[in-house]
Amino acid sequence: MKIDKSQVAQRFEKAAKSYTEHAVVQKQICQNLMGLMQEHLCKNSLDRVFEIGCGSGNLSHLLMQNFQIKQLFLNDLYPEVQQHFQAKENLEWQIGDVEQLDFPSSLSLIASSSALQWVGDIEAIFKKSAAALIENGYFCFSTFGQQNLQEIKALTGQGLDYLSIESIQQKLMQQNFEILHLSENIETLTFSNPKDVLQHLKATGVTATASQHRWSKQSLQQFYQDYQQFSELDQCGQRHYQLSYHPIYCIARSKP
Repeated sequence: MKIDKSQVAQRFEKAAKSYTEHAVVQKQICQNLMGLMQEHLCKNSLDRVFEIGCGSGNLSHLLMQNFQIKQLFLNDLYPEVQQHFQAKENLEWQIGDVEQLDFPSSLSLIASSSALQWVGDIEAIFKKSAAALIENGYFCFSTFGQQNLQEIKALTGQGLDYLSIESIQQKLMQQNFEILHLSENIETLTFSNPKDVLQHLKATGVTATASQHRWSKQSLQQFYQDYQQFSELDQCGQRHYQLSYHPIYCIARSKP
């Protein structure tokens, strides 16, 4: 599936205010990724750090809190993300499509959370990352796997083409990365009705894939009806509707 980057930027920009509040899974993923970074990175001072797809800054702020960073380069598709940050001398912006941008050089760390699934050519990004990192520099990211939002894809046919963890591993090894950690899990959110599921997706900008999808009253009713198959009754007899997230975590290091 070809990703329309302007559409992605537009949807995330629209969702910017609601994203921070509703993106509970993405926030948790950032914290999990930071935990892994603290476990595997040898030092807490880093010279030059580049973050791909910083969004509202969930990971950026954790990076600033947990590491002493001399120079931080932040990337996202649209300039409005800058409103989530205070101006700092060591902060430099790289606004634009990361697939078209030249990466900063001599990087100690490249980090990214919940963004790389929007990239059309992940191999090119891995290659650019390997070239931009210093010897023993780190590439730490989370992305999403093939069961991500599987309920939506099953009912609408809409969604990204996600890579398997094996494919990510293979592509990293082709660029001579040493993989220190690679894992995946399923996070399930529950909602009281299918309408809340759609509102959650809209509030987090995730509907950016659905550019061709137009809801009619009839198709919406059908969707609500079909979503029953992804619901369960709790002990009190209340029905809950599930939505799956499938995060993949990676800590890699560039080899000499």
